Amino acid sequence: MLDITRQTANFVAGLKPADVPDRCREAARAGIVDCVGVMIAGASEEPVRIVSALLATSTQNDGAPEIPSGRNLAASDAAFVNGVAAHVLDYDDVALSGHPSAVLVPAILAEGWSVDASGIDAIAAYVAGYEVWAQVAALEPGNLHQRGFHPTAVLGTLATAAACARLRKLDPEKTAHAIAIAASMASGLVANFGTMTKSLHAGRAAQSGVLAARLAGEGFTASLDVLEHDTGFLRAHSSSGTPDMENGTIDIGTNWRLANLGVNVKRYPTCYATHRSIDAMLDLVDRYKLKSDDVGEIRVRTGATQKLMLRNSNPKTGLEAKFSMEFAMAAALVAGRVGLAELTDEFVSRPEVNSVFGKVRCTTTDEAMPGDPAFAPSDQVTVVLASGKLLEHAPVVHARGSWQKPLSRDELKDKFLDCATRVFSRLHAEKLFDRLWLLEEMGSIRDLRLTADLTDA
Repeated sequence: MLDITRQTANFVAGLKPADVPDRCREAARAGIVDCVGVMIAGASEEPVRIVSALLATSTQNDGAPEIPSGRNLAASDAAFVNGVAAHVLDYDDVALSGHPSAVLVPAILAEGWSVDASGIDAIAAYVAGYEVWAQVAALEPGNLHQRGFHPTAVLGTLATAAACARLRKLDPEKTAHAIAIAASMASGLVANFGTMTKSLHAGRAAQSGVLAARLAGEGFTASLDVLEHDTGFLRAHSSSGTPDMENGTIDIGTNWRLANLGVNVKRYPTCYATHRSIDAMLDLVDRYKLKSDDVGEIRVRTGATQKLMLRNSNPKTGLEAKFSMEFAMAAALVAGRVGLAELTDEFVSRPEVNSVFGKVRCTTTDEAMPGDPAFAPSDQVTVVLASGKLLEHAPVVHARGSWQKPLSRDELKDKFLDCATRVFSRLHAEKLFDRLWLLEEMGSIRDLRLTADLTDA
């Protein structure tokens, strides 16, 4: 049987910044920059306010700030509330069939602040966490979503424990214990998509990673074969029933999956399962200047697992609408965009939006994209006009903003400023973006000044 737990821990404990390929650094930087922006924008949402109100202000010196308020919290609590804020808008990046940055970044910022980590150590921690998630996922041929588990909450908990162990510079054995402790903290259900609890998944995964690493650092123990044991993590969460724990390949540290798979930055604050179809629909709306009355039917062909995530065909709230292909098509048609302004209860309840829901017809395929089994090889959108004429868009394989079609620095900055200026002045937001962009050069992540007024910096 493979020695998965110890081998992944050895990689994490031994990872040096100089070992990290440039492409991995680029992906980590994009993930961190984008996540901080959406975290700031999400901080005022009701789920975040509820979580924040339950957390006591810390008077300890090793605390970390709630972002962007600056309130001092225990590091695990800061990771918790900031993780909820990072995911509550569903505007954070996507990879590995989940949301790596929404769990990694809040944990890294909280624990990194507590231990006064450098910017390059924050980058290395992100890479360590992502690679652990990717390596474990590569040993399971099935898809967690089909089992009812949210990968962000399940594999993300292992990833954050690994990242925090790297920040705390734990030795290989204590790092293995941290990962093993986290394995018993991992859970989150797809049935809670479209509710406040989905963002709780990210917050709890971030919090659990901090706690697991700290417990291990203090000598707390767990089973050092927890990932590969017959009653362990991979078997318990396997949707296929046949995780490859005997003959699978452990190539973490040689096959850099972050470089190959990267992060997919979202252009729309909806479930990523809608994004390729939104790209296609917006193209058709723009090309043919479509209005609602012109359209008789909208046909969407997507993946079966994608549709499984999109559980709300007739959403009533902005939260529900994030998980609705019907809403995604309606917003694209009615508003000509799918942005934060459209993901509100008021917009969702508009009669002209609701009238489009019934025009959307979804069909699915069981075909899977190589390397990303939660998605079909492509999405396709066809509009049937009231006249009966068909307008077909070519199949969309990669969404705009994906690792294959990445946003430029300026495009990423535009999104960051749109998010951050909901709280900060434009000057504050621009300086924060510039600091994050040069994160590798910072001697301490405390110098990011995520909560201070940067106008006089």
